[in-house]
This record gives sequence, structure tokens and C-alpha cells, in this order.
Amino acid sequence: MKGLKGAVLALSLCALMPVPQVQAQAVPTIKEFYFDEDGAARPLRVVEGGDEAAMQQLARLMERRQRNHELATAQLGHLALASGRTDTGHSLYQQALAATSPRSTARQTIHWNYGWDLLRQGETDAALGQWYGAVDGRLTSPSWLPPTLAMALWRLDRRDEAVAWFAAAVRTHPDRWPSIANFPALLPGWRDDERATLADVHAAWAADPPAWP
Repeated sequence: MKGLKGAVLALSLCALMPVPQVQAQAVPTIKEFYFDEDGAARPLRVVEGGDEAAMQQLARLMERRQRNHELATAQLGHLALASGRTDTGHSLYQQALAATSPRSTARQTIHWNYGWDLLRQGETDAALGQWYGAVDGRLTSPSWLPPTLAMALWRLDRRDEAVAWFAAAVRTHPDRWPSIANFPALLPGWRDDERATLADVHAAWAADPPAWP
């Protein structure tokens, strides 16, 4: 078998599941502060690398349903999307989510990663739906949520909402977010265009900071 295509065929994943259509995604109600670190918000690294050997190892974990097989399935979906196999990537992500328990850490990690992959496929509204899934029903207030939703909402031209979410980041850490010079250190996993979008949100916030509540 060669690479991702062979691994997927060997696991009988040719019948692809459709990606749910999403429209005008709802977002959580904004809280005052977002101090919580989120252990679920981390890249998928069940296996290091993205070459053929890594994909075959991930496929074996899926097939044998070994430990972290749900995350392995999602990582294979991530690699599929990154290599342009869009339908296969979505199918693998959907299978990974279906294999997890509601509100489990594994499910939250998959939602978080799928959101980023969808955003980078240009599916920003769908990304919001995945990030909503990552926090739905949780009592914590993860620190990644305000800047991430602010950036995505701005791209969807939901600009008042975007500024309100950025204001939540500033309220939480007024020593960090008021300066865009801090963005590379605060957002090391973001791409330049994503930080540039957040800089646009920052400019709108600086021009007219919303009051709380």
C-alpha cells in the first residue's frame, strides 16, 4: 500500500460520508474572563511526521482500534486535508468524532483540530461549529476561545461579534492583548494571515472598545 490512499482503501473507507452543511453558526455566550488553559486544545500528534510511514502507522492504529485510535483517525484526516484529499479528510474526521464519547477530552481535541483544518480550507462557518463543539457543555472558559472566535467572526463579516470576543481577551489579560506586537508570541501556531486578521479586529477594538457587559 502506498501512502494515505492505500491506507484508506485497505480500511474500506471508500464510501465517504457527506460533510454536514452549516449556515450562520451560533457561538457561545461571551463570559467576562477566559483564564483557563485547555489541555484538549493541542495538535494531533499520535504519530510524529506526515510521511508514508507515519500514515501507515496511523492506519494500523485505526484498524486495530488500539489506544488513541480516534485521535489517530483524526490525524489521518488532517493529513488527508493537507494533501488535498478533501472528501477523504472530512470522512476520516467524521469517523473519528463518531468513535468518541460526548464531551470527552479526545472529542474536544478532534473538534479543535478539525476547526482549524476547516478554517484553512476556507470553511470558516464550519470551523465555528467545530470550535463550538469543543466547548459545548463545559464549565471552563478556555483562553484560546476569544481570539480564535474573534478572528473567525471577522472573516465572516460578523464584525461587532468579533470585536466583542476580542474585548473578552483584553479583559482577561490586559497586559497581553492590547499590543499586536505580542501576537506572534501569544499565537505561535497561527499563520501570518490569521494573525493579520486578528490585527484588523484589534484596530476596530482600539477605535471603539465595547463596554462590559
